[in-house]
Amino acid sequence: VGIVGESGCGKSVTSLSLMQLVQAPQGQIVSGEIRYLASDGKCYNIAKMPRSEMLHIRGKEISMIFQEPMTSLNPVFTIGEQMDEVVLLHEEGATAESAKAHSIEMLQLVGIAMPDKVYASYPHELSGGMRQRVMIAMALSCGPRLIIADEPTTALDVTIQAQILELMQDLQKKLGMAILMITHDLGVIAGMCDEVIIMYAGGVCERGTADKIFYHPQHEYTKGLLRSIPNIDSDEKERLVPISGTPLDLLRMPSGCPFAPRCEKAMKVCLQGCAPEVWVGRDHLAACWMNYKTGMEKGLIEYGENGEIVRMKLDGGDEE
Repeated sequence: VGIVGESGCGKSVTSLSLMQLVQAPQGQIVSGEIRYLASDGKCYNIAKMPRSEMLHIRGKEISMIFQEPMTSLNPVFTIGEQMDEVVLLHEEGATAESAKAHSIEMLQLVGIAMPDKVYASYPHELSGGMRQRVMIAMALSCGPRLIIADEPTTALDVTIQAQILELMQDLQKKLGMAILMITHDLGVIAGMCDEVIIMYAGGVCERGTADKIFYHPQHEYTKGLLRSIPNIDSDEKERLVPISGTPLDLLRMPSGCPFAPRCEKAMKVCLQGCAPEVWVGRDHLAACWMNYKTGMEKGLIEYGENGEIVRMKLDGGDEE
């Protein structure tokens, strides 16, 4: 699953919330649920879990590859010391010798040459690509069911980016884990993800399969993102169409749709309230008043006496 959006839309805060790593008092989980079905068959609400219980989930069930590989590792400890800590914390009966053997095995799994030497090295002795591989190895150490990758290719050159993404795909298929990929690079999303969530101003504006999002976008923000990407198949020179305006100040959210001030098709209703999510196709939802407008014009929406939607047909078919 890929989460896409411009800088400041809430992608990283969402991922940190999933790990209960939001720093108080600036950031707090004040409402809602984060439901997680663990390997023991129990469904946990991470938003309400005590810290003592969360320690068994974080690193063991859910791991995270943090945004900046250059600074995510502690500079005063060796790679081996930092990797062994994860194993010793979560694996019962683990000894220093077994933790070392497991850490070296994980370094080898992520394609690091001479893992024994890297195990004894300090972070500053490794390149950016090597550090990112170490971060991936550390996240995989305890066999998590979910990996959260927060912009895992940031600060890496294009060649190394491709290697890291290919490595993650191979490991996902080999180990059977789920990946939550957070990025603002739509090219990465197109090549990596089955499902996509588009975020704007701290909320979800559209979600669906990758094919639906890229070929049939239904929210004006998503359409704007796609228009701002160069088309390599075009024979003629085309000007990119940027999204006008600037991102919102999240401390001064408008009463209406947060994208309305930057939307060329904004209507009066967009300034009065946010559109609820509506099905715009199989496996595809969007929160945009334009879908209601289109549905009414095509006779696809049937309203009840109180103004609520009682039936809505999917555009282009008889499916309801």
